[in-house]
Amino acid sequence: MPDQELEPMLEAVGPRLREVRKGRNLKLVDVAEQTGISVSTLSRLESGLRRPSLDLLIPLAQTYRVPLDDLVGAPPSGDPRIHPRPVRRHGMVYIPLTRQAAPVQAFKMVLPGRDPDTPLEQRVHGGYEWIYVLSGTLHLKLGAEITTLTTGEAAEFDTRTPHGIASADHDPVEILSLFSPQGEQIHIRDA
Repeated sequence: MPDQELEPMLEAVGPRLREVRKGRNLKLVDVAEQTGISVSTLSRLESGLRRPSLDLLIPLAQTYRVPLDDLVGAPPSGDPRIHPRPVRRHGMVYIPLTRQAAPVQAFKMVLPGRDPDTPLEQRVHGGYEWIYVLSGTLHLKLGAEITTLTTGEAAEFDTRTPHGIASADHDPVEILSLFSPQGEQIHIRDA
């Protein structure tokens, strides 16, 4: 790649690093602790005063959980496919449908069946979520309210509200989930 093409790519790395870090609500000191890279080096990278190198970018890509290509703005390969790897946690299976750096993240999730009398755990974090039930019956708990969603139903909510999701009965439930860490509401508009 000629230098005249490479230079703009390298100049764009710093702002991209800052954007990814801020999108994850991390401070430079947080990233320094996780990567072992000094705060001053991170600051110089983000401001463009230090040229990015693999020994700095690889730990940052690992910490931010994004492909190295996303950090450096590598040209697209021409293949739009995403190669998801299922993640299993607490009996659930998450299949990412977008790259981790996407502003809105999409997941297919399979939640195991459960005893409906088992309390639903809730969490709180910044962002906004939209869920669509592909099959089964889902319990969505927002605050103290439990809403039952069945196949073909959707819900959207602010994730700063205590929330939890689980199968409503002994059968598994499959859902699509869209999550925006920036807290933007997701709207569907008819053209």
